[in-house]
Amino acid sequence: MDLRALATAGLVTCLLCQGACSAEQLDEAEVQRIAEEIRTEAVRANDDPAGYPLPLLCSWQCGHFTHDRVAGWRPEHQMQMIAEGHHLLPWFSHPRGEVPTDPNSFTMKYYQAAIQRARELRLPLTFVASQWESGLSGKPYLDLPAEQNPNVVTVEGKILGKVSPFGPVAPWQEIGRTFTDNPWMKQIQEWYPDPPLVIFLSNNEHHKLQWTEVETEQRYLDKYGPGRDDDFKRKAVGDGWIERYRALQDGLRQGLANDTWKQNSIYVGYDAFGLPHFGRWGGWIAYSLYTKGRLDIGPLTWDGGSPSYYTDDWNNRRDFHVWSPQVEFMNLVFMQRQALELNPQFWFEFSTWDGYHNDPERSKTYPSTRATLRQAGQTYNPERYAGFVQFALWMMRPRAVRDFRGWTEPWEDTVDEEGHVTWEGGGPYFLALAEIVDRVYVNETLRDWWRKGELVPNRARRHPYQASIPEEYQGADRWFALSTTLDPPEPWGLTTELPVFALALVQGDAPNRQWLVYAHSPLADRQDVGVTIPEFEQVTLDVPVGGAFYLLTEATKTVNKL
Repeated sequence: MDLRALATAGLVTCLLCQGACSAEQLDEAEVQRIAEEIRTEAVRANDDPAGYPLPLLCSWQCGHFTHDRVAGWRPEHQMQMIAEGHHLLPWFSHPRGEVPTDPNSFTMKYYQAAIQRARELRLPLTFVASQWESGLSGKPYLDLPAEQNPNVVTVEGKILGKVSPFGPVAPWQEIGRTFTDNPWMKQIQEWYPDPPLVIFLSNNEHHKLQWTEVETEQRYLDKYGPGRDDDFKRKAVGDGWIERYRALQDGLRQGLANDTWKQNSIYVGYDAFGLPHFGRWGGWIAYSLYTKGRLDIGPLTWDGGSPSYYTDDWNNRRDFHVWSPQVEFMNLVFMQRQALELNPQFWFEFSTWDGYHNDPERSKTYPSTRATLRQAGQTYNPERYAGFVQFALWMMRPRAVRDFRGWTEPWEDTVDEEGHVTWEGGGPYFLALAEIVDRVYVNETLRDWWRKGELVPNRARRHPYQASIPEEYQGADRWFALSTTLDPPEPWGLTTELPVFALALVQGDAPNRQWLVYAHSPLADRQDVGVTIPEFEQVTLDVPVGGAFYLLTEATKTVNKL
């Protein structure tokens, strides 16, 4: 499905597209201009006087599976999409090992032409990995004596296959180096010696010692003894992870052969930022490393983080009720500000997933979220996905949005002999996200608001997650959904349906303020919805599934749909 087809389907309006709704390749001068926009925004500082850096789009699906059905995710097609005007942050599977001598081998075709085209366009790069440290829990490290072992050593002297924040640091740096000091990475650096930015991205899900388990780890007991309070334990574990993950990244950097790569590389971890579940239930602290004055170690441990904006298949987090990514990401607004105080150049992006998969075995326990919603009589399509993601896009204004798809998931639908879809392609969903990212660039009004707008808190209502909030954060603004005439009566439970999600940005001072309002309705298009703007008045808006933008002017009390 091309951009014009998405527009025809009602995802965007021509005003927002402003001529960008075409899958035809641009001429080379225009491609260079798009590449310059990508490059400029990728390297723009978080505190640039121009305002927030504009967003980029990327994915976890690298297309490195050899079947042709995933070809749409590959770097070659990414370069084509950039040539069509999309603002992508190119991504590749992180390679290791020897470079094949056959120029027609799959891996040579996967990397060479795309890397060389990226060099011509001076594009930033991303290398997507699993978990670099996972090798520490295999041979030869797992067989090392306890005092040399980076894994958990129990009080019984048993070595477990999960890393410890109390083991030796040197193995972390050593294994990190192996991921960059290898023939493939050296070859890529020769093909492209001067990229403006290189992101090394970790899936960051290796098994680790949890703070609640520290008294099962002999080296913790040797250092601190038993009986410490929970705050002490969380701080000790957090400090240990900061030291070891920074050593891992130092190893990755040291293994690079090129000084420009060393200087321009950053290291980003999945879910390495924020606590979306903050306050959802009283036990949230057990799933954090919170200590007084330090809510999150992510900005000290990594150069960037990619928290998950997921409607998972394995839980009941959905896009239309209180237990939703929209509500949980409101927790991240004040955390993002804290992160930038700790690490001013922290790269904040977020990962998004609609819970779709095509795994028959998994479906027995965790059916695809799309399937679950459709069985309940709902419609789930790219328009709904884009409207949902666009809410977080404008609330958080990230450096990038990273769509998640399984590594074998096709770009286009797979159909059987009767023409029935047996495996939905991720391409239309990705292109729907491309549209919401591109519109920030092509619409001057939206671009200005992205740069300079200030997110408006709704202090008339408290965030519904209020369990065990530490005193130091009880005054933080955590609710940004505007009140509407469709809001259900309080109190709300986790499954209370929220028909409309709306937010506002403001510029100017009274009585000459303007607001940009974004609103989406996950389950159905809704007309004549009353939306209250804090410190102003209620306005009446039509709210579609795919979302809509409105510009409000205080002096004239006008409301204009963009």
